[in-house]
Amino acid sequence: MSSVDVSMAVVRRLPRYYRFLTGLARSGVNRISSSEIADQMGLTASQIRQDLNNFGGFGLQGYGYNVPQLISEIENILNLNNHLTAILIGVGNLGKAIAGFILSSSKGINLIGLFDKNHSAISPVEHLEVRPSLSLSEFCNTNKPEIAILCIPGKSAQRTAENLKEMGIKGFWNFSDSVLHLGEGVYVENVHLGDSLMTLGFQVHAFLENSR
Repeated sequence: MSSVDVSMAVVRRLPRYYRFLTGLARSGVNRISSSEIADQMGLTASQIRQDLNNFGGFGLQGYGYNVPQLISEIENILNLNNHLTAILIGVGNLGKAIAGFILSSSKGINLIGLFDKNHSAISPVEHLEVRPSLSLSEFCNTNKPEIAILCIPGKSAQRTAENLKEMGIKGFWNFSDSVLHLGEGVYVENVHLGDSLMTLGFQVHAFLENSR
């Protein structure tokens, strides 16, 4: 099956498998069964086998999965060794944290530019200087980044994204509180950190209420 025919639900589980398996590898685990993966990840063994069979299976009956091999296969599926280039707009506290994460540990993405309207007041993040937002067009024309990471207020996110789309950006990792609408030919991952925290808060409140 071509990777373009695989459902997004399966694709979204692949990074979870990858993170779990790399943790096993660091602990010296070389072999694992689908049942063991399921128990530790809160999935079913049949779901895991079905997901991986979309790409060829990789497991052997009676043996399970070779952990290093499966890590390598998922890296190939997700193109983690074929880097895309990215820029980040909005180098406040969140932007600095996201930039630091990508520069130190993210696979598959090469962060090549940081931009902020108050660039002169912001220190470099590792080796990257913060550039003025007004230089975005020239930078994109010269360097052809594929991804933009938005760590800016929601009120300016849509317009900024539309401009970046015109500059050739194909994917957006959006940390603003605005949901982007950019039409076809562009991919958007909206990340609303507050949603997860509110969900956690609801669960804790419910637990405390039931414990009284």
